[in-house]
Amino acid sequence: MTYVVAEPCVKCKYTDCVDVCPVDCFYEGENFLAINPDECIDCGACVPECPTEAIFSEDDLPEKWKEYTALNATLAGKWPVITAKKDPLPDADEWKVVDKKREHLSDKPVG
Repeated sequence: MTYVVAEPCVKCKYTDCVDVCPVDCFYEGENFLAINPDECIDCGACVPECPTEAIFSEDDLPEKWKEYTALNATLAGKWPVITAKKDPLPDADEWKVVDKKREHLSDKPVG
């Protein structure tokens, strides 16, 4: 089992989760974070740190976001690792409450 970053992270990208990850398994895209399932040790430290409640254990991932399991694996393979907390995106607080953000997810790496 692994943890998965789901849709609530899109266009927010709070990085509180990164700060507590003991194995640096988060990868950074332009407007989303992904967890590498091969590196995640299933500790769950990231879950309570996420202000958007975007991180789920694979077994508890809501059905509507099931595609994010494969998406995390794919994107983590393309993006650079992130190992320290950064400021969220400038309009993160506005996007935090938006539903159905999948169409806004960029597959581009940060930078």
